[in-house]
Amino acid sequence: MVQLLTPEGERVDHPEYSRYLDGLADEDLRGFYRDMFLVRRVDTEGTALQRQGELGLWVSLLGQEAAQIGVGRAMRKQDYAFPGYREHGVGWCRGVQPLQVMSQFRGVDQGGWDPNEVGMQLFTIVIGNQVLMGTGYAMGITLDGDVGTGDPDRDAAVVAFFGDGATAQGDVNESFVFAGVNNAPIVFFCQNNQWAISEPNERQTRGPLYHRANGFGFPGIRVDGNDVLASYAVSKAMLDRARDGQGPSFIEAFTYRMSAHTTSDDPTKYRVDAEVEVWKHRDPIQRLRAYLTRSGKADQGFFDDLEREADALAETIRAGTVGMPDPDPHGMFDHVYVEPDHALIEQQRAEFAAYAASFED
Repeated sequence: MVQLLTPEGERVDHPEYSRYLDGLADEDLRGFYRDMFLVRRVDTEGTALQRQGELGLWVSLLGQEAAQIGVGRAMRKQDYAFPGYREHGVGWCRGVQPLQVMSQFRGVDQGGWDPNEVGMQLFTIVIGNQVLMGTGYAMGITLDGDVGTGDPDRDAAVVAFFGDGATAQGDVNESFVFAGVNNAPIVFFCQNNQWAISEPNERQTRGPLYHRANGFGFPGIRVDGNDVLASYAVSKAMLDRARDGQGPSFIEAFTYRMSAHTTSDDPTKYRVDAEVEVWKHRDPIQRLRAYLTRSGKADQGFFDDLEREADALAETIRAGTVGMPDPDPHGMFDHVYVEPDHALIEQQRAEFAAYAASFED
């Protein structure tokens, strides 16, 4: 397992991947910490808002911040992300605003953000479906000639995100087949958080997940998913490889879901508190803070300022979420098809209008 920062916050070298950190300045390292810290605050507010009845559901990323921020910051502007439903940290890196995420879980719009504006598709609830879509998009990049040109502003790659449970889905394995035989520029990024809802890893696989890649003809690697530096370095290496035309790869970010699968889940029904306590000592944010403090790359003033920034962000999220106007229920028909005046949709629109009108009396 590739690790560049120990749970105690000590830097360690790796013969192959340490060099990918050479271009990082102290400001970049503080930026990684800021990203993780603020994304965790977004996550905390999302959980609280759902508990208060302001969101229909919330999917927590607690404990997985390093994996997501590492790969998110390794991506270039022209790259494209295909998330599942937990990738709030990736969205943060791509420019998705927290309130755009909240609006999706509040159910007041038809997606939350413009995928092409930020280079990230909308969240996908169907397990593993986004991996197929990402593979197809990556094949399209190749057909467009945007791979292996040597132009860093043109060559592009895709990252498809999924969890350990999704590796048992047919969609994911079919994606591996298509990506392998077509040499697609895609990085399959698996956040192995140990639990597929209530099923532990040992009920899903008899071997390490990253070994799956061998059977499809492309490299697989396991990275410490609670180490933001390792996640960044390995992701940067695999993305460079994809953009150069060397095809797909599989990254297994070995991490842990500290919270429930979603706010509709109760993890105390299937896992013991002692396991959670072990992983608390591997917290990705505390790990980087220890390194920044010990190395003198950040002082107490930096952390204090960040606390104030997080408080202000939380206030913005709460006020913005509660203040979101209810959508026009008739608007659900507006963007089903690109072209308006689709006969079936217009028929359904009329039927719904008549149904809604029946309550006016």
